[in-house]
Amino acid sequence: MKGDYLERILLARVYDVARESTLESAPLLSARLGCRVLLKREDEQPTFSFKIRGAYNKMSRLDAEARRQGVIAVSAGNHAQGVALAARKLGTTALIVMPVTASAIKVRAVEALGARVVLHGDSVDDAATEARRLAEQEHRAFIHPFDDPDVIAGQGTVGLEILRQHPGRLDVIFVPVGGGGLIAGIASYVKKLRPEVKIIGVEPVDAAGMARSLEAAKRVELKEVGTFADGVAVKKVGEETFRICRTHVDEMILVDSDAICAAIKDVFEDTRTIMEPAGALSVAGLKVYASRGVKPEETLVAVTSGANMNFDRLRHVSERAEIGEEREALFAVTIPERPGSLRAFAELLGPHNITEFNYRYGSDERARVFVGVSVVGRAEAARLADAFRNAGFDTLDLSQNEMAKLHVRYMVGGHRPPTTDEIVRRFEFPERPGALRHFLDAMSSRWNISLFHYRNHGADYGRVLIGMQVPEQERREFARFVAAVGYASVDETGNPAYELFLG
Repeated sequence: MKGDYLERILLARVYDVARESTLESAPLLSARLGCRVLLKREDEQPTFSFKIRGAYNKMSRLDAEARRQGVIAVSAGNHAQGVALAARKLGTTALIVMPVTASAIKVRAVEALGARVVLHGDSVDDAATEARRLAEQEHRAFIHPFDDPDVIAGQGTVGLEILRQHPGRLDVIFVPVGGGGLIAGIASYVKKLRPEVKIIGVEPVDAAGMARSLEAAKRVELKEVGTFADGVAVKKVGEETFRICRTHVDEMILVDSDAICAAIKDVFEDTRTIMEPAGALSVAGLKVYASRGVKPEETLVAVTSGANMNFDRLRHVSERAEIGEEREALFAVTIPERPGSLRAFAELLGPHNITEFNYRYGSDERARVFVGVSVVGRAEAARLADAFRNAGFDTLDLSQNEMAKLHVRYMVGGHRPPTTDEIVRRFEFPERPGALRHFLDAMSSRWNISLFHYRNHGADYGRVLIGMQVPEQERREFARFVAAVGYASVDETGNPAYELFLG
């Protein structure tokens, strides 16, 4: 046990640098969901993230000798800024180890706060190994981003403020979860004073470390984590945070990237503020919960944890928000290649707004159409697909097809030659110089690249779709190559979107 967290939170030193963030109503989202939605605006902090609370509370308790030696931390962004600002306030030095994939805007923000930045490794885990080495070498105090009682207590002041700001009916608090420091702190305080209030954690489906750990009743280390919501991209949750969550967290909800993009849009429409993906995670989970059925008198609180959004991600967020909100459906439709068939198809669309339309001559018999249509929910999308089929058009709903949404929609029209032995695979390349060269150097020169599509989505990893001509007798060698190159990948050769538009 780590002592009484209620006392720790009540005595936490955070307000020398942090501010009491607003708990404000989200009227548009409330009206749409049929309940009262409140947003705890941690994006209002000086570093645009709650992380400053825990970092300062921990560092303010260091003795004079530790402050003289300085501190060290590892982070991809938000914790780094919190530690850097706390160090400046406390008159000590900060060394921050960040992965080489960290965005330039976050690196500059940390340096602007007076910290020294060391870039090391492709992931936060690589950077953490180097940070531990440097901490021992330079005798610096290591400031953990989440698995430390003083850090947890600092984050717990968010829960203290929620209960003070809203003493009335409160049903659920939704909290984004990475390593677990924020939810552990909030839950420790709220469950002590208001045990009837549910605490629900929200994670991305591809970074569900806490959900899997709670299911297994032990900490589980993920082999890979998605990087879209990089603020919660943690492979293994904290030991102390896991212990607290096992006792105090009522439920975990998982959401995909499209749902997160839709939540970013929801917060923007109510506040005119743009959250980072991790910052809108709680809102995405709140919407899933509300979809199960809520009453008008219920009050739901979502902690919007940060707004350190890279500007170049906005294009991707905008494109995916409509699908995440189930306001857009994507279809592959096969129509006869004869006069009037395209008009007949267009008539079936009726008053629906077309968001995307790609058409190219396929053969003398048929043509493929890739179309995006504005809808109101998945039920309407299903009705529209049935209308296409009833008219004699083969139809495939691609709204949940990741390859179609990331790549095929931009590549409709090209087809492979009749005899190619083509393999299609979707890779995640690190966004750093030399990544493609490393891939090509490892690949056999006998294999011809027949398809290549890349698009920058503003994340730490670029999505690349590659087609290669690999003879059947060399498929085992190809499998060894994929394993050796070290990039996360998915075989898309049998993907129906590929067969329809690129095959």
